Amino acid sequence: MAQVTAPFIVGVAGGTGSGKTFVAQELQKADPARILILSHDNYYKSHDDIPMEERKKLNYDEPAALDQELFYQQVQALKRGEAIEMPQYDFMEHARKAQAVHVEPCPVVIIEGILILIDKRVRDLMDLTLFIDVDPDVRLARRLQRDVGTRDATFVESINQYMTSAQPMHELYVEPEKNEADIIINNNRDFAELEDALETVRARIDEALGKCE
Repeated sequence: MAQVTAPFIVGVAGGTGSGKTFVAQELQKADPARILILSHDNYYKSHDDIPMEERKKLNYDEPAALDQELFYQQVQALKRGEAIEMPQYDFMEHARKAQAVHVEPCPVVIIEGILILIDKRVRDLMDLTLFIDVDPDVRLARRLQRDVGTRDATFVESINQYMTSAQPMHELYVEPEKNEADIIINNNRDFAELEDALETVRARIDEALGKCE
């Protein structure tokens, strides 16, 4: 029986509004059929047992907001070359959807999320870790655009959540993740600099894909 090559796992961390999803999607373009994106956002704990107004007030920027055990178990499974039933999270309802999504393993897995590097168990499963570094004012502007545009939040709700939880939790949990990253990528406004950094990562991904051919 042929030996199955463990997937090459890339972790993309950074604060809210730093462009993690954009970076992951840019990297996936190298070979969409063989590169999987796994979002940590899907592993938020469900809060369908409490009223909506209370759900909106919860702190979604701290580690306790996420089902880290399930996340770790499923990353482990992908590393072993096994399929997973990935949960889906509804940000408008602040609750997990009833239906999970069947996900087959791929030669390259890109994991993105604000807190993916705080758990050493998960870090140890990654082959390359990135931290997307962005100034606070740029992150706030991008978060506002996202929340008001796609997550049914008002401008005031988004600002309040940023000031009371997102930025304080960024300083407490997210910023220290820089020390765990193999590569720090600046993604403020210089797209040429960002593209240069991504080329370095693409070379590592191409190498990993080549081993699976």
